[in-house]
Amino acid sequence: MSRILVVEDDGSMRQFLSILLSREGHEVILADSGEEGLRRLEEQEFDLVLTDLRLGEVDGLQVLARARRLARETQVVVLTAFATTETAVSAMKAGAYDYVMKPFRVDALQEVIKKALEKRELLLENQALRRQIDRRYGVGNLIGNSPAIRKVYDLIEKVARTRSNVLVAGESGTGKELVAKAIHYNSPRGDQPLVTLNCGAIPESLIESELFGHVRGSFTGAFANKRGFFEEADNSTLFLDEIGELSLALQVKLLRVLQERKIKPVGGIKEKEVDVRLICATNRDLEEEVRQGRFREDLYYRINVIGIQIPPLRERLEDVPSLAVHFIDRFARENGRPPLEITPRVLSALGRYAYPGNVRELENILERAVALSSEGVIDLELLPEAVVSSTAVSGQCLQSLEIPDEGIDLEAIVGELEQDLLLKALRRARGVRKEAARLLGITFRSIRYRLDKYGIDDAVVERLAREPEPPGSR
Repeated sequence: MSRILVVEDDGSMRQFLSILLSREGHEVILADSGEEGLRRLEEQEFDLVLTDLRLGEVDGLQVLARARRLARETQVVVLTAFATTETAVSAMKAGAYDYVMKPFRVDALQEVIKKALEKRELLLENQALRRQIDRRYGVGNLIGNSPAIRKVYDLIEKVARTRSNVLVAGESGTGKELVAKAIHYNSPRGDQPLVTLNCGAIPESLIESELFGHVRGSFTGAFANKRGFFEEADNSTLFLDEIGELSLALQVKLLRVLQERKIKPVGGIKEKEVDVRLICATNRDLEEEVRQGRFREDLYYRINVIGIQIPPLRERLEDVPSLAVHFIDRFARENGRPPLEITPRVLSALGRYAYPGNVRELENILERAVALSSEGVIDLELLPEAVVSSTAVSGQCLQSLEIPDEGIDLEAIVGELEQDLLLKALRRARGVRKEAARLLGITFRSIRYRLDKYGIDDAVVERLAREPEPPGSR
C-alpha cells in the first residue's frame, strides 16, 4: 500500500481522486490548497503526490519543489487543465515524474500513477544496494590501520569525488581491484556497475574488439554487432587491470579514446561519444616500461593523473592480525562453522612472514587453516611449513642480538644493517636494482627510496656490479 497526497482545490475532483485511489488500496491524504499541501508534506512522508498546477497563492510547482526537497524518492504527478509547453517543461525540470491534462482518461491516470510508484521502488532498491556496496567497499571498512594503508585510504576518499583517471600500482595480491571498487562505489558514478576487464586475460587478437566493440562481419566470427567495454561503461567507470600487458598498437588506440572521448567499433565507420572514468592497475613499474620503450609515455601520463601505490603486505605487517581475524571469521561463516580461536603463536608466526603473494597469500593460508581445523582452534600445525620455518629463522636471528648494559642506538644499528644488506644485494644482483629489490623482498620503488636515503648513487652501484662476492656469502 502506498501513501498518496492529493492537493486539489476543486472539491469534486478531490473527492473523485480519493475514491479512485482508495479502491486501489492506497492510503490517501487530501489537501484543498497549496498551503495545506505544504503542511501535509512537513508532517509525514509520501510515496506519491498528485497536485493540481493552479492552486492559488501557493501553486503546484511550489508543492512539487517542497516534495522533492523533503524526499528525493517521492514522485510527483502534476494535474492541469491549462497545459502549455512552458508549464510542462517547468514541471519536468522541477522534477515531476509526469503531468496529466484534465480532463483525463481514468486508465491513463492509473497507468501514470503505477509507473511513478514503480520508479520510486526502483530508487529505493538502488539506495539499498548502494548502502550494501558502501558497507562492503566503503573506505572505512577496508582492512588495516597501518600508516602505509591509511595513506591509501585518504587518497581513495579524495580521488573518489573527482572525474580524474587513476593508476593503481602494486604487486600481485595487494588488493588493487578492491581499491578500484572503493573508488568507484564512493564516487558520483557509484550507482552504476563497475565494468572490469583484465587486459592480460584476453588474447591480443580479440582485445580491441573487447574494448571498443565490433560490427557484424568485421572479421571471421563476428556474426552480430557487439558493444565493447567502453560503451558498457558509458556514464560509469571502466577498470582495466594489468594495463601494462597492452601492445603498443592498442596503446595508441586507447590514447586516442582518452583524448577524444569517442570510440570506433572494429569494422565500424561512425564514432560514438562515451563518458567513461578510467581506473587502471598494474603490477609492473610503468616508469621503467616507458624508459624501455614498452609503454607509451603520453598514455602513461593520461592514465596516471592520480597515482595510488599499494604497499606490499611485508611493509605493513602490523595489519596482519586484523586481516587474519577478518579472514578466519569470514571463512568460518562461509563454511557454517562456529567462531574459531586463533592462538598467539599463530599471530606471531603470521606477523613475521614475508608474504611474497601479499594479502591474497595470507587469505589462502587462512582458508586452508579453517578448512583443516577440527577443534575450533587455529594453531601452528595448520600453517604451511614455509610460514613456520621462515618464522623460526627470524626468531633465531632476533635471539642472537644482545643489549649491553649501556644500551644501544637502535636507529643507527638498523640503518647500518639496512645499508649493509642493500650493498650485498646490489653486489649479488650485479648492480641490477630490480633483482636486488627481489632479493630483499621489497618493491623497485622502495629500493630507489633507500638508495637515495643512504646516498648510494650510480657510481657506487656500478662499482658493486664489478666486485666479486666474498667467499661464503651465499
